[in-house]
Amino acid sequence: MFRVGLVAAFAGFFLLFTGFLVFVYSLDRFEQKPETRADGIVAMTGGAQRIGDAIDLLAQGYAKRLLISGVNEKTSRDEIFRLNPGQRRLFDCCVDLDYRARNTIGNAIETRRWAEQHQFDALIVVTSNYHMPRTLVELDHALPNLQKIPYPVAATIDPHDWWHNPATAKVIFSEYLKFLIVWVRTRFEKDPEHSSAAKILSGGRPIQHVSAGPLWR
Repeated sequence: MFRVGLVAAFAGFFLLFTGFLVFVYSLDRFEQKPETRADGIVAMTGGAQRIGDAIDLLAQGYAKRLLISGVNEKTSRDEIFRLNPGQRRLFDCCVDLDYRARNTIGNAIETRRWAEQHQFDALIVVTSNYHMPRTLVELDHALPNLQKIPYPVAATIDPHDWWHNPATAKVIFSEYLKFLIVWVRTRFEKDPEHSSAAKILSGGRPIQHVSAGPLWR
């Protein structure tokens, strides 16, 4: 019995580690411009470079509107603009800020509302390279009929450097486990907005109430 348990544990570890290697080496290390244009762009907060790259894509005509999802409620539009000078015209006409999303689940929910409001059929998704797989699973679950064009931003850490950098290994392995949890969760739920599992993983709700009147500001 002990031997069977040991073999099962080894097999489980082998599968987990093999999956981790596949996950790591599937991540893009360098940024590449999208091969096609889209209706909109959604950028997940978590790094200034993500927002800067998304604004650059908007300025280059890759889409007609940008959603920055998961903005801290204390961060104003002017503060974001000051980090990206020279694009006032775009900020005034074509950039929406989502203050409600608390995590990746919330990002997907708010992106769905935004895309449906504007009747978009295709989105360019901007986030860190190691965060992209989990983001796409959440977006595919919330918006199964909408085309997603990934634009992974090269993070300050190199995912392929994990094997001799403990800090990098910790970040990437943690993201890998989150990806697995999300993949399993989305196989068993119909809608993340009404999912008990999503609420538990979010520590309450994936989106928060904001006192502002308009949905986007």
